[in-house]
Amino acid sequence: MKLTLAENIRAFRKERRLTQDQLAEALGVTVGSVYKWESGQSIPELNMLVEIADFFDTSMDALLGYRIKDNDIAAVIQRMREYCRVRNPEALDEAEKVLKKYPNSFEVVHGCARVYAFFGVGSKDHSETRRALELYEQARRLISQNHDPEISEQTIIGETADAYMLLGEREKSIELLKRNNAGGLYSDTIGTVLALDLKKPDEAEPFLVKAMLQSTISLVDSVVGHVIVLSSRGEYVSARKLMSGVIEFLRPLKEGEKTDFADKLMVNMYAMMAHIYSLEGNTEKATAYLNKVCTGVRQFDAAPDYGIETLSFPVLRNEVIMCDGLGATAADSVEKLLNLLGNQALLQTWKKMIRDEQ
Repeated sequence: MKLTLAENIRAFRKERRLTQDQLAEALGVTVGSVYKWESGQSIPELNMLVEIADFFDTSMDALLGYRIKDNDIAAVIQRMREYCRVRNPEALDEAEKVLKKYPNSFEVVHGCARVYAFFGVGSKDHSETRRALELYEQARRLISQNHDPEISEQTIIGETADAYMLLGEREKSIELLKRNNAGGLYSDTIGTVLALDLKKPDEAEPFLVKAMLQSTISLVDSVVGHVIVLSSRGEYVSARKLMSGVIEFLRPLKEGEKTDFADKLMVNMYAMMAHIYSLEGNTEKATAYLNKVCTGVRQFDAAPDYGIETLSFPVLRNEVIMCDGLGATAADSVEKLLNLLGNQALLQTWKKMIRDEQ
């Protein structure tokens, strides 16, 4: 709590255009006392504070410079975030105060754990990081109170592993992540730490390859979704650039001429490009991409293979079977995609092209 009594006495005195001598005389004290109050060297007794407030026609709160804080949980957590933004260690004081008030609140305990973890970065004695670990463990016990969909026991485990990494306990961190790597959630971190910090490249590779495959799928899904958003706004140039970017990213991942799921995926990417050009009114370009779609559909559906043998993920080549959720065949996938996009004109053109081929 910061008081501004010294500054306020000086400000109120100057507002009245009084010298320190005049104020001292009015209050019945020495000029030295006034000087010490205004320089912060001493604080008036309580009865004198009342007299000073009365003399300046103000409240005690205004004289002291005290403002009552909003101390509900949400306000305190937001205040700690603001302190963290500028790396103000007052965040730690706030954390301990609110922990005393709400020791069994998940929101408080987890929020304070993050504050301590933040200040643990660069700490020499690691006391903040150790405190963060205590609080993360407590947060896991209180997880049933959590209402934030972006926080789960899994995410807290990840934060705990990060804390162990700050302490230099890399093996402990990785073992914790390995035991809780459902769905490959931490494969990228596990693989990177094994390769970079623990110098275990052979053990790292399967984790890294799985992470790369998951990231590639996530990238494609995210780009397709964003392209649909951009297209709905008429931002066709941005949509085309984004779609072209992901196509250029995918092309080098395929090795060899054998047809597999990578080709089915690329068919859908070409269909998306045709969709953008169609909306833009560029019939020639839209048709050119539909021709690429037709070629890809014909090749995949002639010998469907849902593996990823041609992709640059050698560790996984014999393990993974892929599905795009749009259809069993490439032709089905394209038709369903165009239906979902609501592009009936392009859909009719596509159907005509398929009929003509037959």
